Amino acid sequence: MTAVSPAPVQEPTAARAEAPLVLDTAPPRTLDFRALFSLWANLGVSLIGFTSAATVIGAKGSELSLAAAVTATVAGTVIGTAMLGVAALIGARTGAPAMTVLRGLFGTRLSYVPTVLNIVQCIGWGVYELLVITMGAQAVTGTQGWHWLFVVLAGALTTALTIWPLGSIAVLRKYVTIAVGVAMVYFTVQLVRQGVPNPGAGNWTGFLSATDAIIAISISFVPLAADYTRHARTAGSAFWATFSGYTLAQVWCYLLGAVALLQSDGDPEKIFSSFTGVAAGWAFLLVLVVRETDQSFANVYSTAMSVQNLLPKVDRRLLTGGIGALVTVLALLTDEFTASYYAFLGLIGSVFVPMFAVLAADYFLGSGRRGWNLSEDAPARWLMLLPWALGFATYQFIAPTAIDGWSGFWHDLQTAVGFEAQPWTSASLFAFLVAAVATWLCSKADRVR
Repeated sequence: MTAVSPAPVQEPTAARAEAPLVLDTAPPRTLDFRALFSLWANLGVSLIGFTSAATVIGAKGSELSLAAAVTATVAGTVIGTAMLGVAALIGARTGAPAMTVLRGLFGTRLSYVPTVLNIVQCIGWGVYELLVITMGAQAVTGTQGWHWLFVVLAGALTTALTIWPLGSIAVLRKYVTIAVGVAMVYFTVQLVRQGVPNPGAGNWTGFLSATDAIIAISISFVPLAADYTRHARTAGSAFWATFSGYTLAQVWCYLLGAVALLQSDGDPEKIFSSFTGVAAGWAFLLVLVVRETDQSFANVYSTAMSVQNLLPKVDRRLLTGGIGALVTVLALLTDEFTASYYAFLGLIGSVFVPMFAVLAADYFLGSGRRGWNLSEDAPARWLMLLPWALGFATYQFIAPTAIDGWSGFWHDLQTAVGFEAQPWTSASLFAFLVAAVATWLCSKADRVR
C-alpha cells in the first residue's frame, strides 16, 4: 500500500482564511486551542442534552439516585470524549475530513459505505435539531404556533453558518461561548436554589446502562470530528481542546438537565417550563435556542464534507446550500419523529462505535503507523470490514436496537445461547474492545501477508 504524508499545512494568508471549497485543497490551519475549545464546548451544550437527561435519570418510579446519575454522566462523558479526542487528533494529523480519513482504513471505494450512513444520520439529526430549535423558540414566545417561521429562520441561519465555517467558529469563540456560559450559570443558580429532588435515593440499578447511553452520545460526534480539527494548528491542541471543551460542557448540560427534569416531575415534554419558570428565564433560554444552531450547523456542514468524499470536485458552498435547504424542507414536513425513526438513527449510531475502534487501532497499531493512503485510488482493504462487523454484532447482541424485524433476531440469538444482559455488560465498551482486538489481529495478519 502506498503511503502518503498528511495534507500540507496551509498557513492563512489573511485573517479571514476559510475552509477549502474542494477536497484536494490543503486546509488552512487557523484554529488554535481556544477556538477548538469554544467549538466543542458549544457543541457539548444542547437543548437535546437537557431533554435527554431522562436517559440518565431513568423511567419514573425507577430513577437513579443523584449520586449514581452524576457518576454515570461524568464517567460516560470522559470515556466517550476520550474517543472523540482521538478522532480529532487523527483529523489534525492527516488534514483530511472525517470520511476521507476512512479511505486509509478501508480504501476509497469501501469508505463510501460509512460515508453514506453518515450522510443519512447527519441529515436526520439536522432535521431533528431544527425541530428542537422550534420547540425552544415556541417555549420562549409562549406559543404553539409559527412552526414554519421558526423552522425557516433556523434553517436560514444554519445554512449561513456553513457557508463560512471557520468564520462561524471564530464568532463562537469571541461572543457565543461567553453568552452561553452566562446563561448556564444563571440557570444553574436559579434551579439549584429551588431544591434538587432525589426520588431514586440509594438506587444504582441501571447505572451502567446510563453510562453506556452517555458514552454513545459523546461518540456520536466521532464521524464529524476531523471535519473541524483538520484546521487545527497542532494535533495536541486538537485532542486537548476537544476533550476538555466537550467534557466540561456535556457534564454541565446533562446535570442541569437532570435537575430541570426532576423539577418537571420527570416529564421531558415539560422540561423547558423549568427554565422559563425562573425570573427572566425566557431571555436566557433564548440565548440557548439561538446558539442551538451550531448543532444543526455541524450536521449540515459535515453532511457536505461527507458528500465531498463521494464528489471531491463539487464546491462545498453548493453542497451546504443545497443540504441546508433540504434539511429545512424536511423539518417543515415533519411534526415529530416516530419512535421507529429514533431507533433507526440509533442503529446507525451503533455502527460508529466499533468503526472508531477499528480506526484508532489500525491508525496507531497497524497500517496507520506506516502512513495511510488517502488518495482517490486508495485500494480496498476488505479485511478491515471483519473487525468492524464483529464489533457491530457484539453491540447489537448485547443491546439490540428496538426496530421491528431487527431486534427479534438478536433476542432469539440471546435465547439460543442462554445470554442475559447483566448490569456490567456495556454494549459500547464491549463492541469497542472486540473490534479493537480483532483489528490488531487483522493488522498483524496483514503485515505477515
